[in-house]
Amino acid sequence: MHFTLFNPSIFTFLLTCYLTVRGDDTCGALKQWLQSTAVSLEIKNNGFHREVETTVELQPGAFRDVRLLLLHRWPSGVYVDPYQLAFLSDAVDWQILVDSTIDLEVPAHKTSGFLTYVYPAFGEQTPGMLKVSIPIHGRYHQPSFVGETLQSIAIRPPQLLLRTEKCSQLDDLEPHTATEAPCTADNTSMCLWIQVQQKQRPADETLRLPVGDGSLVMPVCGMTLAVTMICCLVLSKYMWKHQIV
Repeated sequence: MHFTLFNPSIFTFLLTCYLTVRGDDTCGALKQWLQSTAVSLEIKNNGFHREVETTVELQPGAFRDVRLLLLHRWPSGVYVDPYQLAFLSDAVDWQILVDSTIDLEVPAHKTSGFLTYVYPAFGEQTPGMLKVSIPIHGRYHQPSFVGETLQSIAIRPPQLLLRTEKCSQLDDLEPHTATEAPCTADNTSMCLWIQVQQKQRPADETLRLPVGDGSLVMPVCGMTLAVTMICCLVLSKYMWKHQIV
């Protein structure tokens, strides 16, 4: 009688069952872990040049292979300086990808908002509270004709996205959802990320920038024109008197 000691079909079936059960356990543990995450935002410094500090609270050591992504949706009233970010790249532990070309000179009403993808370093040694500080700059705004001296700009906290190879069944992570985003700051490929839905949406931060007084436009222009004409007349009279050609 002949006995088959190894059956490839049975082995493949058992391995598939094992990986499925293990994947379910990993996704379940990941879903519980996501409940403890929190994101907050703080704006530091004054004037047109600020620093946005994002704090991510995580349970350290739970998932060592997790990759983090902070998706910022910036309004048109602010911008990031690509040259400054490139200069800081060697001094910070995060990488950043900007979704569009940034014009540093245009005012707020002639541009639109943009996205940045921030990839913080995250590993076994990462503490439970991760901080990322990004320098931002305020754009010039149109003058106010109703007496307002400050323009308010709402800065929304970033969306937290995570990715891990151990959990492939992203549909079972409700209320968290799956979304596509660049895998890395190199923007060479797209990956599926878990978009974390927090129990309570973090509050927006308000940035207030000074604006010009529109009611002074006509008086200032009129005075400037009058002074220019007087100077031209005085200069012309002097040149005529001394016969300067």
